[in-house]
Amino acid sequence: MKSTIVLIFLLSLCSLSAQKREWKPLFNEQDLEGWKILGGDGMYEIKGNEIVGLTKGRANTFLATENTYGDFILELEVWVDFRMNSGIQFRSAQNESGRVFGYQAEIDPSVRAYSGGLYDEGRRDWLYPLSLNDKGRRAFKGGKWNKYRIEAYGTSLRIWVNDICTAYVEDDASASGFIALQVHGVGSEEEEGRKVKWRNINILTSGVKKELKKVPETIYQLNLLKNKLTRAEKRLGWKLLWNGKDASGWRKVHGNKFPSSRWAIANGELSVLSSDKEGNSDGLDLISNKQYSSFELSWQYKLTEGANSGVKYLVNEKLNPEGGAIGLEFQLLDNNKHPDAKNGRNGNRTQSSLYDLIPAENLSYAGMEKRFLKGIGQWNHARIVVNGNHVEHWLNGFKVVEYERNTDAFNSMVRKSKYKDWENFGNEKKGHIVLQDHGNQVSFRSIKIRKL
Repeated sequence: MKSTIVLIFLLSLCSLSAQKREWKPLFNEQDLEGWKILGGDGMYEIKGNEIVGLTKGRANTFLATENTYGDFILELEVWVDFRMNSGIQFRSAQNESGRVFGYQAEIDPSVRAYSGGLYDEGRRDWLYPLSLNDKGRRAFKGGKWNKYRIEAYGTSLRIWVNDICTAYVEDDASASGFIALQVHGVGSEEEEGRKVKWRNINILTSGVKKELKKVPETIYQLNLLKNKLTRAEKRLGWKLLWNGKDASGWRKVHGNKFPSSRWAIANGELSVLSSDKEGNSDGLDLISNKQYSSFELSWQYKLTEGANSGVKYLVNEKLNPEGGAIGLEFQLLDNNKHPDAKNGRNGNRTQSSLYDLIPAENLSYAGMEKRFLKGIGQWNHARIVVNGNHVEHWLNGFKVVEYERNTDAFNSMVRKSKYKDWENFGNEKKGHIVLQDHGNQVSFRSIKIRKL
């Protein structure tokens, strides 16, 4: 008898647990109760068990839930005309002017194939373009129904398309908001009337943590949290190169202490301050105590108007014992306001270029041109990958420079540059990381590194 009571009790607990993790439909397949239209002139119809969006006008249109959601798992299916673009908004909102902004799971049937990437509508543009996940680019199937799964739990945002993880982001810009189905604006009357369709729209809001899918370790995780490492990053060997609090691990070039002027630490940011120095040899560059050979370096930075700075790597401090640090440089520059953007050769002194050697361009997808650039005062996410002689520069999810050191082609470029008189420039086996003081205010945060 006692065992029977225990069994009934356990079964009731299982039943309660299942109820807490109950999936709920967001679309009743009869009308648009619980939804509202925001933005442009796009139209929405109900056809059987489908919501059908029709393009019209230049502005984006959104069919948004009246309720808002924080932690959830959303699953739905989508079909889209191959000639248009769409998206699924989540944790989104509308500003005073009516502009919808927030996270968007991309629906992109074009040759670019960024379906399942994470876009920040009306705010920061691309967060996770699928240049970061080549396998993810092959998940979406054109001309067919595709299953999307969006997981939002705390700061963790993950997107799956047809059971393939396409985007993996840690970000804290929005903790909750509405969900919306986008009809993208079009440029001409000929493009009006194109369709995007959604069906089987279901959401889970309770017991979310237990239902999260495991993300493969091969998927690149974009962590935009300030001065924090995720568990996944720690497993892969990432370490903070700057701890976000004090001067530990850094000193001035040709010195043994952190500079007493020109640099400030406040609010989790490491900033070089504006001065009248502007590129003279008395700059107080910061240099890492440790040296690195093969590594991946990641950081966020923010420029002020007209600013010039740089992140140098594989720096041999003895190469220029009397002056500033000499080394390969990821250029940080206001291309529009700083005159150095027009110097050098073919734009090789512009933002994210290999300074004075190789100009930055969108190597991930040429059709997006300068989409990797963000405006002054916005935080940018940058990466340098050094794997032996192979080097890559990445900016905001796009590869912008790629080259091989210790080659005839590289040495030929050096001979045509301002570095021509520095022996063995750029071919060092290991070196320091340097943050440049060029006399302009630039802020850094989330500086981290892992050995390869």
